[in-house]
Amino acid sequence: MLLPIGFASCAGSDESRSITYTDDRGVANQPYPTNHRAEILALMKTYLNNPVGVREAAMAEPVQRTVGGRLRYVSCLRFATRDSAGSYREQRSAVLFVDGRLDRVLENAGEPCAGVAYAPFPELEKMTR
Repeated sequence: MLLPIGFASCAGSDESRSITYTDDRGVANQPYPTNHRAEILALMKTYLNNPVGVREAAMAEPVQRTVGGRLRYVSCLRFATRDSAGSYREQRSAVLFVDGRLDRVLENAGEPCAGVAYAPFPELEKMTR
Protein backbone atom coordinates (compact mmCIF):
# COMPACT_ATOMS: atom_id res chain seq x y z
CA MET A 1 0.00 0.00 0.00
CA LEU A 2 2.84 2.43 0.81
CA LEU A 3 4.86 1.49 -2.28
CA PRO A 4 2.79 3.59 -4.77
CA ILE A 5 3.04 6.61 -2.48
CA GLY A 6 6.84 6.24 -2.37
CA PHE A 7 7.05 6.08 -6.18
CA ALA A 8 4.74 9.06 -6.56
CA SER A 9 6.93 11.19 -4.32
CA CYS A 10 10.03 10.23 -6.35
CA ALA A 11 8.33 11.04 -9.63
CA GLY A 12 7.63 14.57 -8.49
CA SER A 13 11.20 15.50 -7.62
CA ASP A 14 13.30 17.77 -9.87
CA GLU A 15 16.04 15.15 -10.21
CA SER A 16 13.74 12.60 -11.88
CA ARG A 17 12.94 14.86 -14.84
CA SER A 18 16.29 14.34 -16.53
CA ILE A 19 18.35 11.19 -16.84
CA THR A 20 22.03 11.86 -17.35
CA TYR A 21 25.25 10.04 -16.61
CA THR A 22 27.31 13.22 -16.37
CA ASP A 23 26.73 16.74 -15.15
CA ASP A 24 27.22 17.97 -18.72
CA ARG A 25 24.67 20.58 -19.69
CA GLY A 26 26.47 21.35 -22.92
CA VAL A 27 27.58 24.87 -22.06
CA ALA A 28 30.74 24.35 -20.00
CA ASN A 29 34.17 23.79 -21.50
CA GLN A 30 34.85 20.13 -22.06
CA PRO A 31 38.12 18.43 -21.08
CA TYR A 32 40.51 17.93 -23.99
CA PRO A 33 40.44 14.34 -25.34
CA THR A 34 44.09 13.46 -24.67
CA ASN A 35 43.83 9.93 -26.13
CA HIS A 36 41.87 10.94 -29.24
CA ARG A 37 44.17 9.36 -31.86
CA ALA A 38 44.09 5.89 -30.27
CA GLU A 39 40.35 6.09 -29.65
CA ILE A 40 39.65 7.12 -33.24
CA LEU A 41 41.82 4.30 -34.61
CA ALA A 42 40.07 1.72 -32.42
CA LEU A 43 36.67 3.01 -33.50
CA MET A 44 37.50 3.14 -37.21
CA LYS A 45 38.79 -0.43 -37.17
CA THR A 46 35.29 -1.60 -36.25
CA TYR A 47 33.31 1.25 -37.86
CA LEU A 48 34.56 0.70 -41.41
CA ASN A 49 33.33 -2.31 -43.37
CA ASN A 50 36.85 -2.83 -44.69
CA PRO A 51 39.55 -0.99 -42.72
CA VAL A 52 42.31 -2.29 -45.02
CA GLY A 53 43.54 -0.04 -47.80
CA VAL A 54 42.32 3.34 -46.53
CA ARG A 55 43.93 6.11 -48.60
CA GLU A 56 44.52 9.85 -48.28
CA ALA A 57 43.74 9.83 -44.55
CA ALA A 58 43.82 13.19 -42.80
CA MET A 59 42.65 14.36 -39.40
CA ALA A 60 42.13 17.72 -37.74
CA GLU A 61 43.11 18.11 -34.10
CA PRO A 62 40.11 18.35 -31.76
CA VAL A 63 38.54 21.81 -31.45
CA GLN A 64 35.58 22.92 -29.38
CA ARG A 65 32.41 23.42 -31.39
CA THR A 66 28.73 23.64 -30.62
CA VAL A 67 26.98 20.58 -32.03
CA GLY A 68 23.29 20.07 -31.42
CA GLY A 69 23.27 22.93 -28.94
CA ARG A 70 26.03 21.39 -26.81
CA LEU A 71 29.69 22.29 -26.56
CA ARG A 72 31.84 19.35 -27.69
CA TYR A 73 35.37 18.64 -28.81
CA VAL A 74 35.24 17.64 -32.48
CA SER A 75 37.96 15.98 -34.50
CA CYS A 76 37.35 15.86 -38.24
CA LEU A 77 38.45 13.03 -40.53
CA ARG A 78 38.85 12.86 -44.29
CA PHE A 79 39.80 9.60 -46.00
CA ALA A 80 39.03 7.36 -48.96
CA THR A 81 37.80 3.77 -48.61
CA ARG A 82 37.35 1.07 -51.22
CA ASP A 83 33.75 0.29 -52.09
CA SER A 84 32.41 -3.12 -53.17
CA ALA A 85 33.19 -2.35 -56.84
CA GLY A 86 36.86 -1.72 -55.98
CA SER A 87 36.91 2.03 -56.54
CA TYR A 88 37.73 4.58 -53.85
CA ARG A 89 35.23 7.01 -52.40
CA GLU A 90 36.12 9.98 -50.17
CA GLN A 91 34.42 10.24 -46.80
CA ARG A 92 34.31 13.10 -44.32
CA SER A 93 33.30 12.51 -40.73
CA ALA A 94 33.32 14.35 -37.40
CA VAL A 95 34.17 12.47 -34.23
CA LEU A 96 32.58 13.98 -31.11
CA PHE A 97 34.02 13.73 -27.62
CA VAL A 98 32.18 14.16 -24.31
CA ASP A 99 34.08 14.41 -21.04
CA GLY A 100 37.32 13.65 -22.90
CA ARG A 101 36.02 10.35 -24.32
CA LEU A 102 34.81 9.42 -27.79
CA ASP A 103 31.04 9.73 -27.98
CA ARG A 104 29.89 9.31 -31.59
CA VAL A 105 30.59 9.88 -35.29
CA LEU A 106 28.75 12.28 -37.56
CA GLU A 107 28.96 11.36 -41.23
CA ASN A 108 29.09 14.11 -43.86
CA ALA A 109 29.80 16.66 -41.15
CA GLY A 110 30.10 19.90 -43.09
CA GLU A 111 29.30 22.54 -40.48
CA PRO A 112 31.25 21.14 -37.48
CA CYS A 113 34.30 20.70 -39.71
CA ALA A 114 34.19 24.05 -41.51
CA GLY A 115 37.56 25.76 -41.52
CA VAL A 116 39.58 23.05 -39.75
CA ALA A 117 43.19 22.36 -40.70
CA TYR A 118 43.78 18.76 -41.74
CA ALA A 119 47.10 16.98 -41.28
CA PRO A 120 48.11 13.53 -42.56
CA PHE A 121 46.88 10.62 -40.44
CA PRO A 122 49.07 7.72 -41.65
CA GLU A 123 48.01 5.39 -38.82
CA LEU A 124 44.55 5.20 -40.40
CA GLU A 125 46.09 4.04 -43.68
CA LYS A 126 48.00 1.24 -41.92
CA MET A 127 44.99 -0.45 -40.35
CA THR A 128 44.53 -4.21 -40.67
CA ARG A 129 41.58 -6.45 -39.91
